[in-house]
Amino acid sequence: MQSAPDSIRDIFYNHTGNLIHKWDHYFDIYEKYFSKYRGQKINILEIGISHGGSLQLWKKYFGTHVHIYAIDINPDCKKLQEENTTIFIGSQSDKDFLGNVVSQLPELDFVIDDGGHTMEQQLVSFEMLYMKVKEGGLYFVEDTHTSYWDEFHGGLRNPGSFIEKSKDLVDSIYDHHVVDKSKIRIDEITRHINCISFYDSIVVFEKQLRKQPFHKQIGRKTITPYVPVELKKKTILDSIKGIFKKEEAHPFSLNDGGIEEIK
Repeated sequence: MQSAPDSIRDIFYNHTGNLIHKWDHYFDIYEKYFSKYRGQKINILEIGISHGGSLQLWKKYFGTHVHIYAIDINPDCKKLQEENTTIFIGSQSDKDFLGNVVSQLPELDFVIDDGGHTMEQQLVSFEMLYMKVKEGGLYFVEDTHTSYWDEFHGGLRNPGSFIEKSKDLVDSIYDHHVVDKSKIRIDEITRHINCISFYDSIVVFEKQLRKQPFHKQIGRKTITPYVPVELKKKTILDSIKGIFKKEEAHPFSLNDGGIEEIK
């Protein structure tokens, strides 16, 4: 009987190669999303490779059919390029550089942003690279705790932080329920966000074009629908407001001592 392959946590703790730096709880998140890719022919992009240990980790975990594309600002990282590895040297906040990278990339199964972790770097990379992920793929942003750190241009509830921008994108998933659509973002990227998952220091986007939702009722009615008291109160209040709105729309004038509605 063939034994189960080592988990990514086991591979990490038994690693003796180049330096890798990871929070331990990340491995549970990785296993949840990445296990289905093991042994498959896949293309991934990692931003931020440092000493190259993570490149070795992914190869051990995913197998010989993975091709790793990587970005790092340190020119010395180019020497880490080897078979089934392509390394681009440049800044992840440089749109021109990223545009050139995108032109050379195949469709990606997923992206892991483990780069510089500043707000500009994470936001620019997301905007430039998200649509390069294939349908059903994933976009990971790691170490998003920097959204709460001033030195990374974040801060608690800073509207310019990656976390706050990601929260805003949740509203876009509900775009068909929003009356005033000018208040939410609707574009090609948001139409391809099927799910956003928030973990401690990681945000995961599942890329999939959302279908137009619909609902229907099937079967016969058997009882009188129950309307909660809270909704009844709101309905009455709305009715009163509606009366005043009608009066504002149809003002009254005095006519021979009486009141007559102007038609």
